Amino acid sequence: MWLSLAFVSAILLGLYDSLKKESLDGNAVVPILFLNTLFCTLIFLPFILLSNFGTCLDGSIFKVSPGWNWDEQKWVILKSVIVLSSWMLGYFAMKHLPLTIVGPVNATRPVMVLVGAMLVFGERLNAWQWAGVVLAAVSFVMLGRSSRKEGIDFKHDVWIYALVGAAVLGAVSGLYDKYLMNPDGLGLDKMLVQGWYNLYQCVLMGIMMVFLWYPSRKHTTPFRWRWSIPFISIFLSIADFVYFYALSLPDAMISIVSMVRRSSVVVSFLFGALVFREKNLRSKTVDLLLVILGMVFLYLGSR
Repeated sequence: MWLSLAFVSAILLGLYDSLKKESLDGNAVVPILFLNTLFCTLIFLPFILLSNFGTCLDGSIFKVSPGWNWDEQKWVILKSVIVLSSWMLGYFAMKHLPLTIVGPVNATRPVMVLVGAMLVFGERLNAWQWAGVVLAAVSFVMLGRSSRKEGIDFKHDVWIYALVGAAVLGAVSGLYDKYLMNPDGLGLDKMLVQGWYNLYQCVLMGIMMVFLWYPSRKHTTPFRWRWSIPFISIFLSIADFVYFYALSLPDAMISIVSMVRRSSVVVSFLFGALVFREKNLRSKTVDLLLVILGMVFLYLGSR
């Protein structure tokens, strides 16, 4: 069941990335990220309140376990910082880079997670998995070459570095999720983690809005409301809920779930090609196929 949930999360995540690109195109990043955290918080805040001050959610998958104590909240706050840092880098990168480049680079996260799982959780790579790692590395090099046709130099473009930084932090977050919610780790309730970390992110982004963006807003890209903005939060919240639920199941493997979740690149790639009419699709498609083939090898090696 956890594998099917991972695929559902991947489709939703692809729609999330596509709507994020639509919202960020020629728009201010910080307000959009703040609104994203705000809408996500508004989605989960009723579950927190109803769980702590009522009984209507008792026994359901939406029940948020009591978690007011510092011993649990400190771990959730750390997750908020990791995810928000990844989002900040990723949002700025997506604003300035084609979606057909962002997607394949983000799709290399499972390789990072797999290596991290090997180092942290003692998972070992077999021949299939090593083949997947090599294919991901080759696809990254080829993507760098094809991107030069659009004036993007992987070695010197600051937004590429931001994108890679976001991918690394995203991989760290994936490993941390396993530690947070797996019974062999802290075993925290998935709804507690998702509900509270969104709330903490909203608070952190609110501080950034007031003290960093608002005073200098007239000297940066202006903010324009778009109806795609709230749907970013809706698709992300559902995708994360399904993802966390999959990870909470006893036999779930973080390396597999993360790999399947990154297949969202297919949805976002098609969106970039059909809606944004991005360039050099033939060479980028070859790069994407290598990424997908690498994920297939990771799947075969992890069965």
